[in-house]
Amino acid sequence: MLDSATLSARLEEILYAHKDMEGSLLPILHAVQADFGYVPPEALPIIAKDLNITRAEAHGVMSFYHDFREKPAGRHVLKLCRAEACQAMGGDRVAAHAQKALGLDWHETSADGAVTLDPIFCLGLCACGPAAMLDGKLIGRLDEARIDAIIGDIK
Repeated sequence: MLDSATLSARLEEILYAHKDMEGSLLPILHAVQADFGYVPPEALPIIAKDLNITRAEAHGVMSFYHDFREKPAGRHVLKLCRAEACQAMGGDRVAAHAQKALGLDWHETSADGAVTLDPIFCLGLCACGPAAMLDGKLIGRLDEARIDAIIGDIK
């Protein structure tokens, strides 16, 4: 659990580092997530006040971008491509298999904290679809057997 003194101190450093930057909200959110692994909900009002924007504006920007998290991710993050090329190559079937095998829906983390399952829209592996990214590593030509192997390796 994140204590408020740690959050406040680090947030103050991040805000100070971006104080003269125009359009600093996104870089600030990225810096907070890089430090904590997510953007704690209690950070948004502080960020909004510092930038002289509403909390709704800060939350709207954060919720628009799928890579920002409101809760810590699992030890492993599995992102499955949901773009049209991967869907045409069986991505929906592979995604449904992964969700069932993990017992997770999109943006959920397993109870043991081992894995978070996220959708992603195009990894640039269209010719090798369906595609995924596991902890930043690209994987192409997925099928149910490869999903099972990936899950076996991360559990």
